[in-house]
Amino acid sequence: MLELADQHSFSFDTAQMPINVMDAHFRSFEKEVVPVLVQKQIGLLGMKSMGDKNILKSNTVTPLECLQYALSRPTAVVITGIDTTPILDQAVQAAATYRKLSPSDIARILEKTAPAGADGKYEPFKTTPTFDSTAQHPEWLG
Repeated sequence: MLELADQHSFSFDTAQMPINVMDAHFRSFEKEVVPVLVQKQIGLLGMKSMGDKNILKSNTVTPLECLQYALSRPTAVVITGIDTTPILDQAVQAAATYRKLSPSDIARILEKTAPAGADGKYEPFKTTPTFDSTAQHPEWLG
């Protein structure tokens, strides 16, 4: 998408993509796309910090770790779904206690999530058509 935009002299102000503790281990947006966004000064809107709760099912990290990891990446904003008061409280706690994670903190989180993240199981938006609206509605393609 970014290469095509360059070919047509189009520039994006922002790009929205998953930024989470599992991403580094499988088809990584953070490794492949984020450096390009930073170089092009395109704002990064981070989403899926908990992978729609799928990452929490791995029992490797806490919600607070997920949110603080995402906040420590080069994001302009981390978008988190807030559908209940406890989830709102969790987001407020993450913001209130936030400190940029050190490289050793990040390495520790990635080390403990590596086995669970290796095959994309906890990121079904990468491995299944479940979140692909176009796959569910091929008539949209004409």
